[in-house]
Amino acid sequence: MTLDSYRPHVARFFPPFVALAQRLHLTPNALTILSFFAAGGAGVAFYKGSLGLGVVMVALNAVFDALDGAVARAGSLQSKKGDFLDHAVDRYADIFIITGIFAGGAVSWQIGVFALTGVLMSSYLGTQAQAVGVGRYYGGLLGRADRLVLVILAGILGMIFPGQYFGLTQLGWVLGLFGVLGHYTAYQRFRFVWKQL
Repeated sequence: MTLDSYRPHVARFFPPFVALAQRLHLTPNALTILSFFAAGGAGVAFYKGSLGLGVVMVALNAVFDALDGAVARAGSLQSKKGDFLDHAVDRYADIFIITGIFAGGAVSWQIGVFALTGVLMSSYLGTQAQAVGVGRYYGGLLGRADRLVLVILAGILGMIFPGQYFGLTQLGWVLGLFGVLGHYTAYQRFRFVWKQL
């Protein structure tokens, strides 16, 4: 299910945007910081009940997050600091977006926390694999790209078909899915790394 495996196919659309970022003198780290603020804006928008703005800000977060790496590669600007910053900001982005959704009342806080812990643990285990010498591992059922696309789609559906379905809004159902699939993905990653060790 993970969309991360399609990154090489999507990357062919990046050159014009990379060129624009370079003309604007936007460094990879600047793009990473922009993704941070976009995620924060998404969280606030969802908390305030503004689905349209939330969707736009999540989309901007995704674009900036994809562009920072593309600009770094295009300009041979990859660095450990940039990589570290990118991963730290990605985790804060997850927190902002998911917390904004459940704090805004789309779903109970219990389901929200279940979703948040599933997302954070799956991401943590993907990078912890590198810390123990296995190398980064982003396999499993639910990746970050999947989550962003699902939030965007659920937000759009929520605007077109407002209301609750079997007790939850579309974003509420997505958070429930994040909880189940996030923890399952964490299990998949743990199992893979454990076998490698």
